Amino acid sequence: DMPKQHERGLSFRFDVESVSSPEATVPPHILLSTYQDAKNPKLDFHAGERWQLTVRLKQPHGTSNPYTFDFEAWTLEQNIRAVGYVYGKGDNNILNNSIKSISYEIERVREAVRAHFQRVLKDQPYVGVLCALTIGDQSGIPPAQWQVFTRTGVNHLMSISGLHITMLAGFAFMLVNLGWRRSTRLTLWLPARKAAALAGFLVALSYALLAGYGVPAQRTVYMLGTVALALWSSRNLAPSQLLTLALLVVTVLDPWAVLSPGFWLSFGAVALIFYISSHRLRPGHWLVEYTRVQWAMSIGLIPLLLALFQQLSLVSPLANAFAIPLVSFVVVPLSLLGAVLPLDSLLQFAHYSMSICYNTLNILNNLPLAVWTQHAPPPWTVLIGSCGVLWLLLPRGFPARWLGGIMLLPMFFIAPDLPAFGSLRMTIFDVGQGLAVALQTREHALLVDSGIDFSTDADSGSRILVPALRGLGVAQLDGLVLTHNDRDHTGGAASVLQAIPTQWLLSSLPADQPLLTILPDSRRCLAGQNWQWDGVKFEILHPEPDAYARAKVRTNELVCVLRIQTGQNVILITGDIEKNSERRLVQTQADKLAATVLLVPHHGSKTSSTAEFVQAVQPRYAVFSVGYRNSFHHPNADVYQRYADSIRLRTDEEGAILLRVDNQIIDVERYRQTHQRYWQAVSEK
Repeated sequence: DMPKQHERGLSFRFDVESVSSPEATVPPHILLSTYQDAKNPKLDFHAGERWQLTVRLKQPHGTSNPYTFDFEAWTLEQNIRAVGYVYGKGDNNILNNSIKSISYEIERVREAVRAHFQRVLKDQPYVGVLCALTIGDQSGIPPAQWQVFTRTGVNHLMSISGLHITMLAGFAFMLVNLGWRRSTRLTLWLPARKAAALAGFLVALSYALLAGYGVPAQRTVYMLGTVALALWSSRNLAPSQLLTLALLVVTVLDPWAVLSPGFWLSFGAVALIFYISSHRLRPGHWLVEYTRVQWAMSIGLIPLLLALFQQLSLVSPLANAFAIPLVSFVVVPLSLLGAVLPLDSLLQFAHYSMSICYNTLNILNNLPLAVWTQHAPPPWTVLIGSCGVLWLLLPRGFPARWLGGIMLLPMFFIAPDLPAFGSLRMTIFDVGQGLAVALQTREHALLVDSGIDFSTDADSGSRILVPALRGLGVAQLDGLVLTHNDRDHTGGAASVLQAIPTQWLLSSLPADQPLLTILPDSRRCLAGQNWQWDGVKFEILHPEPDAYARAKVRTNELVCVLRIQTGQNVILITGDIEKNSERRLVQTQADKLAATVLLVPHHGSKTSSTAEFVQAVQPRYAVFSVGYRNSFHHPNADVYQRYADSIRLRTDEEGAILLRVDNQIIDVERYRQTHQRYWQAVSEK
């Protein structure tokens, strides 16, 4: 398909025609990336080319955490059964510049349109939005812009939406209908309404194909196709029949579409529009109807948005009332005309209009109460809330519609159970090759480390920790401990601090680390620091104060080691300490090292977990926070064997590990096991 640019190269889908490696079995559809650096030459790929490539592949395997994106479900939905990268030093040759196929031709057109937009607009900030509105390529929209669109509730507009397709199809219907009926010969050959219906459907299909044919586009095309078919067969179909037929066609042709949030939101939005507009005695003024639709969308999608994303845009009605007409009737038509006509001024004007839209949305985004965020509501409250929405949106005249509002309240007020006094809830997140641990007591919450940063635009904080913490009911953090200055432990910290109010930061970071400037209360961790929350004791065991004074000290020698105790159970979080630090702990803190749960030092590296340290700790549970098939080959086989007397848990196999700890017992939940899906990778024991 059309290659997409990422920070270090390209990513694209690849259709496998043949495999030359003996005895190798490769799925027909795979996802590949290229990585350009001094050792790997640049490879220039374009849609519809045939290449011979040397690749390294693996089974799709994503991180597995509560309330976060399921990468393995996405690859199943996209019919991708292997992912990997092009080996730069391999035998990589282009065999054919242009393969004759309708699907490849469509991809070539999409790539040509994107190249035209980028050439005309160059480094303009909203060229990615115009590409998304024209060809459905959202990869060029920066995360900062996506955040504004999401927080103002207009993100559905910044791609090929059903509204845009319907608008273009309706415009084509109107033009053909007006022109066709002026010819007696044409109307005698085919009625004008049938000709216009066919033209509208073909325009909708063409635009949807140009956009990549996603779920919202599919739903709209099938609905418009059903309308056109009804006109051709001289039948009248009720709106509910149209929606049901479209739903049937989408699920038959693409069964995995139900795994996408867009499936539920797109069909839910259309169902709400039909619900409030169908079977009314007479339509009101267009402005009244438009306001009614905005009200229905704002209220009606609350249960779905809370269930899927745990947040609501409170400025969404105002933002959509402004953005929908500007984007739909100005930006989209100008972008489409700029794609087919050699008039650069059209794209310049479209970009200017989009800048007005974005600047206005940014003002709304900066309002103090722009977004409501909360815990994930229990499923039964979502069901009751959905019934409440339907009751609340009944036509005027139905009695006691206000009861629908009361039925929405449980979603907001039924919060997750809090740990009892003296108990602890601990979540060891699956962040790949990194570490992030959340600790919740009755009234407090602490985050230890924040995972890795994947690129300048993505990190564990924004992708995993923020949505997971919100879903778990953590509205604010009383503290954040960053054990040391390695990117696999601090990579998501900036995103967490930006999204979740945090009281203080405890770390061994150097004085010039930018993270220290975000919070006014930033402290250096030192052995002996301790505090108590709700009957649970916390203590820093390492490093000693003189460690910071040593010249050229390595970051792994300054790791903050945290000991947590509740009753007879002790948890030891050791970060990336190595042999010297372990030896020092055994000598100075031997009476405090015995633990029920140990987060194994340095992900199970061979430079850590000496026999003396393991003997001093003797953990019942040894947890290895490691990435799937990581390049460091952690955990080391010998180190892994040293914990043979413990129950060994690995985040790459178990996903997130959730522990409920009280004075006597520990309840362990392996997230991949308790939320097992048949499309997920099988643990390799």
